Amino acid sequence: MNRYSGLAREWFANPRADALSGIVVALALIPEAIGFSVIAGVDPKVGLYASVVIAIVIAFTGGRPAMISAATAATAVVMVDLVRDHGVQYLFAATILMGVLQIGAGLLKLGRLMRFVSRSVMTGFVNALAILIFMAQLPELTGVSAATYGLIALGLVIIYGFPRITRAVPAPLVAIVVVTIVSVVFKLDVRAVAQLGELPSALPSFGWPEVPFTFETLRIIFPFAATLAAVGLLESLLTAQIVDDMTDSTSNKSRECVGQGLANMTSAVFGGMGGCAMIGQSVINVSSGARGRLSTLVAGAFLLVLLVLLQDLLAIVPVAALTAVMIMVSVNTFQWRSLLQLRTNPLASSVVMLATVAVVVATKDLAIGVLVGVLLSGVFFAGKVSRLSHVVSELSEDGRVRTYRVTGQVFFASAGAFTESIDVLEPVERIVIDVHAAHFWDISAVGALDRVVLKARRNGRAVEIVGLNEASATMVERFAAHDKPEGAPAPAAH
Repeated sequence: MNRYSGLAREWFANPRADALSGIVVALALIPEAIGFSVIAGVDPKVGLYASVVIAIVIAFTGGRPAMISAATAATAVVMVDLVRDHGVQYLFAATILMGVLQIGAGLLKLGRLMRFVSRSVMTGFVNALAILIFMAQLPELTGVSAATYGLIALGLVIIYGFPRITRAVPAPLVAIVVVTIVSVVFKLDVRAVAQLGELPSALPSFGWPEVPFTFETLRIIFPFAATLAAVGLLESLLTAQIVDDMTDSTSNKSRECVGQGLANMTSAVFGGMGGCAMIGQSVINVSSGARGRLSTLVAGAFLLVLLVLLQDLLAIVPVAALTAVMIMVSVNTFQWRSLLQLRTNPLASSVVMLATVAVVVATKDLAIGVLVGVLLSGVFFAGKVSRLSHVVSELSEDGRVRTYRVTGQVFFASAGAFTESIDVLEPVERIVIDVHAAHFWDISAVGALDRVVLKARRNGRAVEIVGLNEASATMVERFAAHDKPEGAPAPAAH
C-alpha cells in the first residue's frame, strides 16, 4: 500500500502546477535543443527528438521527480569530434553504449562517488561548461554580416530585458519570436535554422544505428561513450542534489543513473543524441511549482506536439536568435561569484577550480577535467591531513629511555614524517612509542612502524609500542613484520 501511495504522490500530488510548469519548460526547450544540436554538428531534429524521448522516458525511470533531462550542452560539446570524423550514425551507437555504461554505474551504485567530488571541482566543471558553450558560438560571431550582429544584440536585449516586464512567458522564446519576425519583415540575408539541417517532419521512428558491429567500431565509440556517460551522470547527479536542496527532499541517485542510461539508449534508437539532466530547466521547473514526475512527462509530450504543429515556423528562425540564446545560457551557467571568491577561498580550493577549468578547456573533455580536479583535491586533502599528525619526545631522567608520543593520523601521506621523527640511532637502551592519541590507517603506516622497530633492533635498541587502539592493533597484527618470528613473512595485504 505504501508503495502505491508513494507512486501516486510522485505523479499526482500537484497535477495543475506540474502540468503548467511542464508546458513552460517545453517552450524553453525548443531553442536550447536546436542550439545544442548546432554545437554537436547534427541536424536540429536530432536534438529535438532527444529532448522529447529523454524527457518522457526519464519521467518514469528517473530517481529525482521534477528534474528535467534532455539534450544538453554538457554532452553536445563531447560529441563534436565524433560527428565530424565519423558521422551521426556513430553518435547513435556511442549513445547506446553511453546508456549501457550508465546503467552499469547505477547497478554498481557509483552515484555514491559524488561525495568525493568537491565543491571546487563542481564549480570548475560548471565554469568550464559555460566557456565551452561560448566557444561553440564563435563561428557565428566571426566573419558574419552586420545584420547578424544586430539580430544577436536584439535577442540579448530581449532575453535580459523582457523578464522586467513579465516572467509568464520564457524570455528566450520571446527573443526567438521577435528576432524571427524582424528577419522576415525586413528580409534580412541571414542564416536560418532550415539551412542547418533537417527538421522533424514526423514522429520519431525506431531504428538501430547503421554502423558495422565490429571491434573497430567499438574502438572508435568507446572513448566518446565513456566520456558522455561520465559527464552525463556528473551533471545529472549535481542537478539532482540542487533540486534536493530546493525541495527539501531526497532522491535515489542509483535509480537516476539507471534511468539516465535507459533514456539515452531509447533516445539513440529513435534518432536522438545523448543527454542528461539540465540544471537551468530543472530550476525553472521547480521554481514554477513543479514537484512531481508529471511535470517532466508533460514537458516531453508537449514539446512533441509543438514540433509536429510548428515545424514550418521553426525552419525560418534565424541562427542569430539561437546564438543569442546560447550566449545567455553560457553567461547564466558561469559562476561569476567564483571569480571574487578566488581572493577569499583557500589557495588549494582555488587551484582545484582553476585546474579543472583549464584542463577542460584545453582538452574539451569535461570528464578528464573533473578527474584532474578530484585527484588534485585528494592530493591537497592528504597533504592537509598529514600535517595534523606530529611526534614529540622526552628522555627519562636516567637517560636510558626515550619516549615518543605520536598524535594524529598516520597513513601513506604522513608515514614518512613519522619515520623521520624517531631517532633510532640515539644511544639509549630502550625506545617507547606511545600511540594513545594516534591512529594507523593503512599498510603504509604499518610499514613505517616496521622500519622504525626493525632498524632500532638492528642497532641494539629495545622497542616498546604502547596505546594501540583496537583498529590499529588489528592492522599491526595482520600486516606488521616486527612482531613476527624471525624469518616468518607478514601476511599479504588483501
